[in-house]
Parts: sequence; C-alpha cells; structure tokens
Amino acid sequence: MDFVYLVTPVLTWMVVGPIKFLITSARQRRWAFNLVGNGGFPSNHSSVVTSMATLIALREGMGHPAFGVAVTLAFIVMIDANSLRQHVGRQAAAINKLACDTVGHIVLRERMGHTLVEITGGIATGIGMGFLINLLFGAA
Repeated sequence: MDFVYLVTPVLTWMVVGPIKFLITSARQRRWAFNLVGNGGFPSNHSSVVTSMATLIALREGMGHPAFGVAVTLAFIVMIDANSLRQHVGRQAAAINKLACDTVGHIVLRERMGHTLVEITGGIATGIGMGFLINLLFGAA
C-alpha cells in the first residue's frame, strides 16, 4: 500500500491548522488559542479534501475513478461547510438569545461555518499541499 494517501490528510491538517492559528492571531492582535475551531481562514476541511483530490490527480490521473470520488467528497464537504454549518451557527445564536437569562446556560458557539473566501483559501492550501507532498514523497 502507498502510505502517502494516509499521510496526506494528516500532514495537511498539521500544516494548515497552525496557519489558521497564526492568521487568526494576527487579525485579533493576540494569541488565538480559544478562537480557532470550526470556521476561520483557511478552511482545514476544504484543505484536507482538496489535498487528497490533488494527490490522486497527480498520481493516478484525472480520469481515474478515485479522483471522481475525491472531487465528489470535496464538494460535499465544502457545501456543508458553507451552508449547513452556517445554519447551525444561526440556530445557536437564536438559542443563546432565548436562553441568555437562564441560570446555568452554557453559551453555544455561533461561528460555525465558512465563508466562500475561507473555503477558497482551503482549496488553495490543499492544492499546494497536494503538490508539495507529491514532490516530497516522489511519484507512485
């Protein structure tokens, strides 16, 4: 088995996570230990699925069935990040507003989804990571 397909998502997550942390810290002008999570620039999820699709395209070709599966998964992840999770965030905001005077209410995180710019940043970093990993680990 070619382990690069297992290593790619892990390496991408490990590289993009600190990038997101540093960008968020710079924007907030303080270390963003409690501010990084779901949402933010770039999208980790978009980066991971795009890095896999890129790696498959480079190693197997764009005509390979695995590339089609990877692109399909990437679209599902990105649509979910943009629409569904933003709706979940709006629901959390409504619940927080309704329950603000309730004793013991734990404030729900309202920033859940990604903007198109954050997803695009994830796509760009994912493509870059796919190329970099392919270069580092050599062709199949």
